[in-house]
Amino acid sequence: MTLRSADTSALLVDNTSTLLIDGKLVPGSGGTFDVVNPATEEVIGQAAEATAADMDAAIDAARRAFDTTDWSRDHAFRARCLRQLCDALQSHLEELREVTIAEVGAPSMLTNGPQLAGPIEDLRYWADLVEGYAWDQDLGKATPMGIPTNRRLLKEAVGVVGAITPWNFPHQINFAKLGPALAAGNTVVLKPAPDTPWCAALVGKVIAEETDIPAGVVNVVTSTDHALGAQLSTDPRVDLISFTGSTATGRAVMAAASETLKKVFLELGGKSAFIVLDDTDIKAACSMAAFSVSVHAGQGCALSTRLLVPREKYDEAVAAAAKGMAGVGVGDPTKPGTICGPLISAKQRERVEGYLKLAVEEGGTIVTGGGRPDGLDRGYFVQPTLVAGLDNSSRVAQEEIFGPVLVILPYDGDDDAIRIANDSPYGLSGTVFGTDPARIDHVVRGVRTGTLGVNGGIWYSADAPFGGYKQSGIGREMGVAGFEEYLETKLVADLATS
Repeated sequence: MTLRSADTSALLVDNTSTLLIDGKLVPGSGGTFDVVNPATEEVIGQAAEATAADMDAAIDAARRAFDTTDWSRDHAFRARCLRQLCDALQSHLEELREVTIAEVGAPSMLTNGPQLAGPIEDLRYWADLVEGYAWDQDLGKATPMGIPTNRRLLKEAVGVVGAITPWNFPHQINFAKLGPALAAGNTVVLKPAPDTPWCAALVGKVIAEETDIPAGVVNVVTSTDHALGAQLSTDPRVDLISFTGSTATGRAVMAAASETLKKVFLELGGKSAFIVLDDTDIKAACSMAAFSVSVHAGQGCALSTRLLVPREKYDEAVAAAAKGMAGVGVGDPTKPGTICGPLISAKQRERVEGYLKLAVEEGGTIVTGGGRPDGLDRGYFVQPTLVAGLDNSSRVAQEEIFGPVLVILPYDGDDDAIRIANDSPYGLSGTVFGTDPARIDHVVRGVRTGTLGVNGGIWYSADAPFGGYKQSGIGREMGVAGFEEYLETKLVADLATS
């Protein structure tokens, strides 16, 4: 896939977008499909349309590469390849930035962090981990049933990984799977979301042309056909499915994978709580909540979308949150000051607008926002919106909206805040603002969620495990815990002769 900038207002992509299968860049057997810029609604090029036959070939290549090469056993080589890939991608950083902003609608400021630059640099973490990990551990001598035995614990790659990824943070999530899966010695078939195929396809091109990663170790299959994800899930040649997306789709993936009893890692939805204790600066905390839920148009599973505030300070909190949301920069994602860009598609905007209508039907009040921004006639934009007047049993407070929508809820005391936070099928993330360390610790230990930020602390890091409780998923991504999701454990017992 050759990218070039014709001018500052248009991104043109040759209609030769390709799949990566068995080390070769090949066209999709189904032709191509349109790629749309969500900020302009314009078709900006085409991506390769894979078919079931293409997916079959990719799985076969990954299986063969795992079974017949030394990839899984040569730790030093894998570490070198990961650093090589990191260097190669960094040499294409501006090209990738342009693609990411145009295809994802990501505000440009985020490409300096989790939308691009951060995940690329994280590849070095996985390379370092390969070299420092205890692949072979001595458990010492024991005498089970009186038989002297030396024991060793070996860590080995699972095998072929099917990685199915969403569109909201494509680089972050693609590399959060590719990095540890490859570091652990697996081969991978990556099926990216059809809304953001270029982010993955360009990485595939770099792998094929600028790294020593062997043929078949990484395969990239772009398609609008969601059945290809199901094909990955059911194929017995695939040993593990790593899926990030909605909880509903995660259930389907888990059910499909159960046919072959393959390992499943799921990072799913969230409806996280932003808890503001009564001993903190209410205005500052609520302004932070309003800002954070508006970033990237609220398209983040770990964003805190329920704002829990002391009942006696509810009116003050509503005013502060509304002021904060009204001040968020909405619009062109190419501009440095933009915080809230477009939603990914017309379908997603319709979904968000449906929830805003539902909020009113449920008895809520749209305090600020609630519509499309003035002056933005093109692009899938929705104003950052604050909803008040609902309780936690409402659908708008219970269901993941995936847009810049914040529901503000009153609580009565710290334990009630914990109860409301936990009154959700999800348990992915959350936030606590307060000043009393003992009260903060009580809330942190009481909320059943995989990550929690305290007073603005950032949990996002390559070495920090990320994942959720309850219906927010199974397993952890990132860190040593995420790395070990891609490993099997083998115990070797040798008869001790001396």
